[in-house]
Amino acid sequence: MTIYTLEQQQFLPISLDQAWEFFSNPHNLKDITPPSMDFRVISETGYETYAGLIIQYTVKPMFGIPVRWVTEITHVRAPHFFVDEQRFGPYTFWHHQHLFRAVPGGVEMKDIVSYALPFGPLGRLVRELIVKRQLERIFGYRRSVLEKRFPGDAAGLY
Repeated sequence: MTIYTLEQQQFLPISLDQAWEFFSNPHNLKDITPPSMDFRVISETGYETYAGLIIQYTVKPMFGIPVRWVTEITHVRAPHFFVDEQRFGPYTFWHHQHLFRAVPGGVEMKDIVSYALPFGPLGRLVRELIVKRQLERIFGYRRSVLEKRFPGDAAGLY
């Protein structure tokens, strides 16, 4: 199994507590996911993230076909990080670290996504042709939405 990594960093001109409040709320994920993916939280989920939280979604990642995705929040250290791991869904392996660090003028937000696809060589081909670009598009959309939601000095983005 080949494990791939996607890393993204973004500066947000908000406090560490504001970043935590927004990103640790599972219901805000819909707002930073491209509308074409029709992301929906389908489980009874509160607004607080804690280790052991199970979140069920439906999402349409490719060709408008709905996929059920179940993640578990496995690690939490508020307001600095949390980790979600796929329990059921389209990936063989999905481990997403959400890291937050106070920096002058705001917060450095970092995502580290480690993932693997099923089907061996076919999965590697699908990753190169579709999945890699799709993940980059999703995180690009997210960056754009966050820049508008939390406007500030564009020089702080990287």
